[in-house]
Formats: sequence, C-alpha cells, structure tokens
Amino acid sequence: MKELNDIVQAYDKAVIQNKQVALATVVKVEGSSYRRPGARMLVTEDGGITGAISGGCLEGDALRKAQFAMFEQKNKLEIYDTTDEEDHKLGVQLGCNGIAYILFEPLNKDDANNPVMLLKKIAQQRKDAVLVTVFNESKTAEQKGTCCWINDTESLFADAVPEALEKECRAVLSEKSSAVKDHNEQTVLYQFIPPARQLVLVGAGNDVQPLVDMAALLGWNIIVADGRPAYATQQRFPKADKISLIKPADVLSIVAIDEQTAVVLMTHNYNYDLMAFEQLLNTNCKYIGVLGPKKRIFKMMDELNEKGIVIGNEKMQNIYSPVGLDIGAETSEEIALSIIAEIKAVFSKRHGSSLKERATTIHERPLISSNE
Repeated sequence: MKELNDIVQAYDKAVIQNKQVALATVVKVEGSSYRRPGARMLVTEDGGITGAISGGCLEGDALRKAQFAMFEQKNKLEIYDTTDEEDHKLGVQLGCNGIAYILFEPLNKDDANNPVMLLKKIAQQRKDAVLVTVFNESKTAEQKGTCCWINDTESLFADAVPEALEKECRAVLSEKSSAVKDHNEQTVLYQFIPPARQLVLVGAGNDVQPLVDMAALLGWNIIVADGRPAYATQQRFPKADKISLIKPADVLSIVAIDEQTAVVLMTHNYNYDLMAFEQLLNTNCKYIGVLGPKKRIFKMMDELNEKGIVIGNEKMQNIYSPVGLDIGAETSEEIALSIIAEIKAVFSKRHGSSLKERATTIHERPLISSNE
C-alpha cells in the first residue's frame, strides 16, 4: 500500500506540474521474478520514477518504453524474458529465470477513471478491493488496460464488461488472493488489494519511537495512545497518523479494529496494559502484542480469569507475548525490528524463519488459469 500511495502522490504532483505520465504494471509472471503481478512504477516525461517493477534491472529499459507509450498515447505491452543469462537483446542481462509481462499505460489527467485515479479511490477506503487490468499477450494487439475496481459495497467499471469478469472479481475478493486468468482472447489480472496495515501502539515511551519510525517506513497507518500528556505528543511522534491521550478503558474508541489491524501494548504500566488488554479481547483483532516476559501475560490472564473472563484457545492464537520474533533483540531499535517483523510474518501467514529453510518458492504466485 505504501508504493500505491507514493504513486498516487507522485501522480498528483505531476498533474500540478503539467507533466505527461505513464504507469508500468507487472501484469503476469512466468517462472521466477523479483516482483509479482500488480507491482507498479509511475514514469514522468522527464524520467522521474516512483515505485518499481523489478529489483532495478528492468527499470532503465522500462523507462524508455513508458516514454514511448506517452509519445504514442497508446497502451503497450512488453515481454521481458529473463531466463537466458546470455541473452543480450535487451541489454540488461537479467538472468532471473522468469518471464515478466509489463503493461505501459499513458495517463490522461482529464480522465477521472484513469488507472491512478482508480488506485486513489481504493486507497481512500479501508476496504479490501480488486483492481482489474485487461491485456493481450500479443504485443501487436490492442491493450485495454486497467479498467475497473470493486469492493464489497461499490464498483466502478470504465465501460460495459462481461458478466463473467464481474463474477471473477467477486471470487477474488472473497478468496483474498490475486489471480491472472484467460478470458476469451484476452488475459485479465485481478489484483487483490487490502487496506494498509494499521498499527495501534498503546504506550508512548521512548521505546515506541523507533517502532513508529519503522512502521512509517513501511507505509503503515500508525496510532499512538497513552494516558500521559507529556508523552503522547506530536512532537515526540511526528510520523504517527494519530496520537490520542486516553484512559485504558477507552482504547477502542480511537480505532476501528479490522482485519489489517495490529495492536501492541507497551506502556510499562501493568494496570494500564491490563485494562486495555481486556478491551481488546472483545474484538476480532488478529494481533495483540504484549511487551514483557511470559510471567506478565500469565499474571494478566490469571487476573482476568478471576473476573470470569476466560481466554479460549482461538483467542490465544492472536496473542503474542513476549512480543516479537526471536532475533536476540536487546536495544529499543532491535526490539522494534523484531516486533515489526513478527507482525509482517503473522499477516503474511509465515513463520519468520530463514528463507534458506523454505522448500517452496519465496512468493506465492497468483493463480494463472483459463476460463475457456
């Protein structure tokens, strides 16, 4: 979501400066590739780049292709075959063992539904969405491009689309997983886009500051809450999206907990954390982190049990204490890194182990199938 927001901001700036722009999108990948379908890069007429479609190896050539698409004012498809390390056709010597299909779309600033405007509509809401891009795998064929988006309550289609396409959108939205599918003579990227991660930090001590900095770098929405006026200030947390001076019983009043929300309790005040923890148990929060040793969380659960509040096995799966991955963290910065990494792993449904121990591919690839 951070890259999406960066692209939207860069586009708005280019419009103000009256610059031509084009959007490059990875629409399909065969084999191994640094970026997956849905990765995007915005290019301005003077060579400005925001976002990325590879690890840096494709950007130079893609810049030229994007500028050519601007010149012709026509969508273009380019296919980068990186499977042959000795292939010098592109002059980039990629050797990534995959084939990447990149769609270049010049953007019309007068079109309220151009691809970046559709991205902006998605970014403005905290809802799962699906963005649809239609292309033809023949480079000489007409390329329809990014044409619609849909969420659970709204949809926007640039023009009439087959009923089957809308049905696939609903399926991808339900499955929460992107897909690349054939539709008649065209190929369609159905990109699932969840809202940005939302991080609620209950506590505003000095050890929270590096956590806010790291989360901001990732583009997460950050809320800092504390009951101490001298701590919960914008001056101490300039990168936080919201800072609330609240009592522990009011924690839920400052945020709408959704599927992309993680909460970490780290006030170092046992009673404050306990009261906030009790409130969170009544939500569907998928990640509740509690700073401190195991005996602290055990004491909390014992006190809640005495009040008749029993934490079931299902709810226990969402509680992380001691919080963070086991990386040997000691300093506040290292602890922040371990917490951020654990949150990322949990929401990506990974275990946080070394990649060298992974038997399958690093990234799960979108489903590629035919509807015919």
